[in-house]
Amino acid sequence: MFPWFSVVIAHMHRSEYGLCASAARPSGCPRTESEQPVPIAATDYNHVRLTVRDIDVSRKFYDDVFGFEVAFELPPNPDAETREALGFLFGGVIYKFGGGLLGLRPVAPAGDTFAEDSVGLDHLSFTVASLQDVHDAAAVLDELGIEHEPVKDLGDAGMAILEFRDPDNIALEIAGPNS
Repeated sequence: MFPWFSVVIAHMHRSEYGLCASAARPSGCPRTESEQPVPIAATDYNHVRLTVRDIDVSRKFYDDVFGFEVAFELPPNPDAETREALGFLFGGVIYKFGGGLLGLRPVAPAGDTFAEDSVGLDHLSFTVASLQDVHDAAAVLDELGIEHEPVKDLGDAGMAILEFRDPDNIALEIAGPNS
């Protein structure tokens, strides 16, 4: 007889013979309706990658506005091995800041534009340390000629926000304490 045959038969008949009714559900037994899966123990986000139309335009915007450190990008004139190793960039860039990464992936069609009312991302919010930092961010955007909403105090929520958009119309926000 084949060695795997007894394993298959045992798996197929566990429910029939009451073997799945024990307090500790044996491997291979289906979940009962009352058993819930254990939630994933995520501790933070790792990265967000935005799909953009033009990497040069988007790169200039994010470099000028945030000045994040570059974590990954394809170097000039890469050899085949490097190109293959960094293929996940799709010609884009990944920035490092705080506890996470922000990627720009230039694969959107030329006429495409972001809409937060579609399925997917609504907006991306960046945290700053103080209310003064929120106001300073508004001044930076003014200096760069980037349109933005006035700083909004969200009252009892304990924060103030500054809303603006990137070149692909992706809604961005700066958030900090309101006091």
